[in-house]
Amino acid sequence: MPSENRWAAFAIQDICEIVSGQDIYERERITGNTPYITATANNNGIGYFISNQNTTLEKDCISVNRNGSVGYAFYHPYYALFGNDTRKLRPKYLNKYTSLFLTACIEKQRVKYGYGYKMGTERLKKQKILLPVNADNRPDWMNIERFMQRIELEKIVCYLKSRQQIQFPCKTV
Repeated sequence: MPSENRWAAFAIQDICEIVSGQDIYERERITGNTPYITATANNNGIGYFISNQNTTLEKDCISVNRNGSVGYAFYHPYYALFGNDTRKLRPKYLNKYTSLFLTACIEKQRVKYGYGYKMGTERLKKQKILLPVNADNRPDWMNIERFMQRIELEKIVCYLKSRQQIQFPCKTV
């Protein structure tokens, strides 16, 4: 479990590639099925579903709001387009579970930011997050992955038990 390890601070630019989004203005948007990620705090960052295309189309990445609902972060395992008020992060260690963990770590920093102090690209690059480390003082990706898998399994078991209408206490993480 990550809490049993040593932890160290890492700049986001050292663990993720950071890419700017590209706006598709309201008058240009065509209703469709592709999620368009905006700077909202709701719906996993999805502001619209559109059929437009641009160079930001990607999956398995993290969006971070630099404007609007500043500092909110979301993991996108599906293809999506990203507006300019977001930054798209491509984790250097690509994995669903480690990406979810990184998303939570990044979002913990949002209290520092706001409308007058945006989470722009330069600030995001330098922003540090704490991660558990291995003996080489590198992020312990395997331990992080196992930790997140355990949380997912606990949630699934809790859900399945609730569907069977069995009374029991579910752990909340």
